[in-house]
Amino acid sequence: MQIKDSVALVTGANGGIGKHFVEELRHLEAARIYVCARTAEKVADLVALDHRIVAIQLDVTDAKSVNDAAAHCQDVTLLINNAGTSLNQGVISASNLDSARSEIEVNYFGMLSMCRAFAPVLKKNGGGTILNVLSLLGRVHLPFSGSYSVSKAAALSMTHGVRAELASQKTLVVAVMPGTVDTDLAKDWPDPKVAPGVVAKEALQAVIDGVEDVYPGQQATEVAAQLLQDPKGVEKYMATFLPTSSLAGIQA
Repeated sequence: MQIKDSVALVTGANGGIGKHFVEELRHLEAARIYVCARTAEKVADLVALDHRIVAIQLDVTDAKSVNDAAAHCQDVTLLINNAGTSLNQGVISASNLDSARSEIEVNYFGMLSMCRAFAPVLKKNGGGTILNVLSLLGRVHLPFSGSYSVSKAAALSMTHGVRAELASQKTLVVAVMPGTVDTDLAKDWPDPKVAPGVVAKEALQAVIDGVEDVYPGQQATEVAAQLLQDPKGVEKYMATFLPTSSLAGIQA
């Protein structure tokens, strides 16, 4: 699809990759951009930039909030599921299941809820595109962010299912799988990191080109290639990065 004259909705627009999606959508001449955050104040700076930008209060973990957004934004043709959380806990070393539940709630159920709510909207508007911001960790587990890796693996599998079910309504479903992105969400993660602007730019180019799976940046591209050649080798390398209590979680 073409971004020009499209109507986009971006979740988690208040920081990180989300703001760069908005910047890129403006550059590509989207007709309207709905910017979503848990409170409208968090995206007030974006609304002030351009008359095409509209703030939407949205909590992807709240069914009513999601359904209200879908009812209000009936003109959407491009859904960008960018909201996410990373609490940097291992699957065994964590003291309880709270982090795992939180990450699944946001990264899997939240994204699924958005796909379900907006699928009829996209169908009504001719098909459109769903762009799910996932992670390379959906394909290979990183122990020091173990429960996050699990949530992204679930979201990647869900993305495949959404793609299959919505193919008949001509909805493109794009999986975006960057490596470590240089945002507050990963401020304590080791380098190398890809710039969030690169992720947004390459993801939207994939939408334009009709590419279903995109690995933004050199790190993601290289690891994806290695996973084809030597998946066990990549798994064993990632297994050396064990959980540490020094990593602080941040919610976007």
